[in-house]
Amino acid sequence: MKFDFKLSSDKQRLPPMGLIVLQVDETIETEFRQAFNDSQDQLFVTRIPSGLEVTAKQLSNMEGNIKAAANLLPQSREYSVVGYGCTSASAIIGSEKISDLIKSGCSVKNVTNPLLAATEYGKHLGVTKLALLSPYIEEVNTPLRKAFENSGLSIEIFGTFGEEKEEKVARISEISTTKAAISLGQNISVEAVFISCTNLRTFGCLDEISKQIDKPVFSSNQSLAWHMKKLSLESA
Repeated sequence: MKFDFKLSSDKQRLPPMGLIVLQVDETIETEFRQAFNDSQDQLFVTRIPSGLEVTAKQLSNMEGNIKAAANLLPQSREYSVVGYGCTSASAIIGSEKISDLIKSGCSVKNVTNPLLAATEYGKHLGVTKLALLSPYIEEVNTPLRKAFENSGLSIEIFGTFGEEKEEKVARISEISTTKAAISLGQNISVEAVFISCTNLRTFGCLDEISKQIDKPVFSSNQSLAWHMKKLSLESA
């Protein structure tokens, strides 16, 4: 038996958001569920091939797959914003290049990434002097620090866990992150702390770190979610 049906209209719904997640990322989707817990916006997720280790070469190699990853998002509607979920690759590939590749793979008004989002959130807070905590090895840390400096955010003090294996980064305890971030954030020249990497768990410790040092503390996933919400509202 075949039934007739009617189609519901998309006119009353905000345009959806899209998120490109690294194949090895075990954290961002969980933290985004928390960030968008009170939101009715649609968020579609696609994955991009990525290496088991966080090295400059592996990060750079992702450039060739960004368009294809964006193209795997549902193509029935235009997106208000698509976020590319990798801070360190954004520093190496560049925000403008990433935006061009994503726009060539899907219909979207705005593109952001954790690096761009963090710089925008820093401006929102009115801070220019950061403590930066990362899980990366030095060949990845160097372009990341440079990218922040080029965006007008001075890295006053820097710390790293020095880990290149993604599966270990995803399992760094929030206790370890809290201790490291507090140590960096206590520096008197620092106005705020940024914790880098979408695969590093931070949502359970951001408030505690901020409370302990009495300064703003933000992370890759927190910044990216904030910026995507902002861009989505602005494009509505």
